[in-house]
Amino acid sequence: MHGIRRAISTARSMEAAAQELYRALWQPSCCLVVLFVSPAHSMKLLAAALARAFGDTPLAGCTTSGEIGPGGYAQHAIVGFSLGGPDFAASIGLMQGLSRQNAADMQAAVRQTRLAIYDAAPWARHDNLFAITLIDGMCGCEELVVSAACGALAGIPLRGGSAGDGLHFEQTFVLYNGEFISDAALIAVVATRRRFHAFKTEHFTAGTERLVVTGADPRRRVVTEINAEPAGPEYARITGVPLDSLTPAAFATHPLVVRVGEQCFVRSVQRLNPDHSLTFLCAIDEGVVLTVGRAGDLVGSLAGHFQAIERDLGRPELVVAFDCMLRGLELDQRRLRDQASSVLDANNVIGFSTYGEQYEAMHMNQTMSGIALGAALA
Repeated sequence: MHGIRRAISTARSMEAAAQELYRALWQPSCCLVVLFVSPAHSMKLLAAALARAFGDTPLAGCTTSGEIGPGGYAQHAIVGFSLGGPDFAASIGLMQGLSRQNAADMQAAVRQTRLAIYDAAPWARHDNLFAITLIDGMCGCEELVVSAACGALAGIPLRGGSAGDGLHFEQTFVLYNGEFISDAALIAVVATRRRFHAFKTEHFTAGTERLVVTGADPRRRVVTEINAEPAGPEYARITGVPLDSLTPAAFATHPLVVRVGEQCFVRSVQRLNPDHSLTFLCAIDEGVVLTVGRAGDLVGSLAGHFQAIERDLGRPELVVAFDCMLRGLELDQRRLRDQASSVLDANNVIGFSTYGEQYEAMHMNQTMSGIALGAALA
């Protein structure tokens, strides 16, 4: 497929995986290769194998909490896509030491990446550019990164995801030119001659019972009190889930939702702590008013969203998707993963299960965000 290639490798040998990916993804005028990597792999061995296979081809990517490739959802795999000329050009920027950077530093890095695309593609215009972010999912800095990035991108559509580590929540990595790095984020600015559609989709709406955050440690994304009661027991009371059953699967089916204007955004809980506080996967602060989300038809909403994209673009040749890992847990609970995989496979989705999704200047949970790319123009 000229300009776009997709691949998956389930090889256990990192050398074999790298060679398999190279054969599937390399193309003339290749401007970007993006890989989403299961944390079950050895990052050190894989980095060395990728360097040998791809040489100086621009490489980006991250670790996952599950992969999406040809065939739909996957586990313990490496999935990826490549973009090549003349339909595409790309520039990649890296922000390291996120925990020590400020917004001005991040904006400067993103601005430099945005300006570099005009050197790579003199035909680039503001309306044929999009940006992708991949962020260390354990850094707790996503809101700062995307806020700074959107300011520097000046209206260029941005979508992205937070790197995962299965369900371990220990260490996550982004991949930049063959090196796996923590406490870092990367941004790719892509110019394309093809039509594209930047999107997000979710299947939760706001409920009615209010949960007011009355105690929180925003820096650690920890809520200690809800409605002036200990956070964990109050969440358990309102959702009807026993306190000792508050697992990731329970949080996936009882997410908390905040309304911003006319839109609802999920603020998912990562875990119940020993002191009965709750750690969230995104920013949270005292005074925030939440409700328990009401679930709709996940598979139906996903299929309907892709039908709308197809009406706009035709059948996409590639959809780069950032899908919250809690959606996968919900699919497993409802025994719907195979149905969802069929929808993803039919729409040429390459992506991963995230620790959070980026949508313009927002970092959120329990959504799918992404970029759909149409066929080459005649």
